[in-house]
Amino acid sequence: MNRAQRLRAAFTSGRGAHWHPTDALVRGLALGVGMVVLGGLLHEVELVLFGAPLLISTLLALVTPVVGTPEVRVRGLPRTGEIGAAKSVVEVDPGLGAEVMAIRLPGIGEGIGPVHLVAATAREIEVVLRRDAWGEGVDLRPDHLVAGPDALFVHGPVTAPERGRVILPPVEALPAGLLPARAVGLVGAHRARRPGDSVELRDIRAFQPGDRLRRIDWRVSLRAGAGAAEGTNLHVREHHAEADADVVLALDTRHDVGAELGDWSSPVRATPGLVSGRSLGEWSLTSRGTTARPGGSLDLAVRAAASLAAGYLRQGDRVGLVDLGRPQLGARPGAGRRQLLRLRNQLVVCARSAGWAQRPVLRPEQVPHGALVVVLSPFLDAEVVELAVHAARRGNLVLAVDVLPSPLVADRETPWGESALKVIRLEHDVRLEAMRQHGVAVVPWGAPIAGVLRAARTSRRVSR
Repeated sequence: MNRAQRLRAAFTSGRGAHWHPTDALVRGLALGVGMVVLGGLLHEVELVLFGAPLLISTLLALVTPVVGTPEVRVRGLPRTGEIGAAKSVVEVDPGLGAEVMAIRLPGIGEGIGPVHLVAATAREIEVVLRRDAWGEGVDLRPDHLVAGPDALFVHGPVTAPERGRVILPPVEALPAGLLPARAVGLVGAHRARRPGDSVELRDIRAFQPGDRLRRIDWRVSLRAGAGAAEGTNLHVREHHAEADADVVLALDTRHDVGAELGDWSSPVRATPGLVSGRSLGEWSLTSRGTTARPGGSLDLAVRAAASLAAGYLRQGDRVGLVDLGRPQLGARPGAGRRQLLRLRNQLVVCARSAGWAQRPVLRPEQVPHGALVVVLSPFLDAEVVELAVHAARRGNLVLAVDVLPSPLVADRETPWGESALKVIRLEHDVRLEAMRQHGVAVVPWGAPIAGVLRAARTSRRVSR
């Protein structure tokens, strides 16, 4: 048995994290002593020549000092990251007298990764980690075993703690669209109902005490006072105020379905991590997030929410988050870069806790007056439709973003697969049309939303 075989056998022996002899040491000592003694008694030089090297190498391993506690530390692995590659460094301190170390870098799922043999002189191992999906996951767990001379004494194997990251949902560059304004101040990017100092004309009215002289419209004043007996009748131009808008992203985490109807009842399965050799002292690990079904409705809803939040926050608006299935996991409206980072982290938390809830919940105190409510849902039940309609009746402009994967594929393993698909499509279309009739703007994810919001805003103004 060579040294590599001894290391792999010791790695799977399950002994504790301390220096201990291997079975090869016991066999080498017993076989060496036995062959030398037996060769001397039988006067066989061949037995002495074969047994002496085993006995000498075993005695050298016994007298060689192997001390210290090997340590393996992970450096440079942040808690959060983006989809793609990230680098980390595994620092190694094998101790005094060690010759070789066996280390493996397992990822998430069932894969444990291959065992790599590294010389004890190596102090740093660069690891390239790659995650191709957002969500929580384990990236690195450097299990290790350190061996002394000829692998006759080993330390371990040691199961290292898992190190993971939170991969934030990606942000796509999308136009934010037209937003309703909320008059809370005199600065912002959207038109408010109250008068102010913007460039958009609101009304022309008669001059009143306290109006500024620079607002006088001299042309209208001269025409209005041309036939007046008492001189000129002054009129002023009144403009709209500009204010920031409030946006509430209402995420429906009760459903997570894909395009295949046959997979709707199956749970999401994790994909094992893959570790591949790059060069001496460098490996690459690829893994997938396990938070949501890739390409499913929850995945699309989270990506849409992150992209919309980035677009609205870029305009200076305030954006909040509400989990319709678990309202306690939401985030209050805020503005700025810190709010975007907070929302993206909170989206991962909402997706991690996703599951069936009997009724979606959107409390009035979670939605500021005049805010835009964006409901992201596959709309597979009537409860979320009622929620969107009630929010519109409270005076909010509601945008329903349909994240149901399209096109749906029938289950071919059942004879009624096509019939079930037709029923699901018809019920889904009926729910969307019911929301449109009650003043809710409906748009599938991926379609431009600016025109839909503009039409919804105009229809509301006419109905009033």
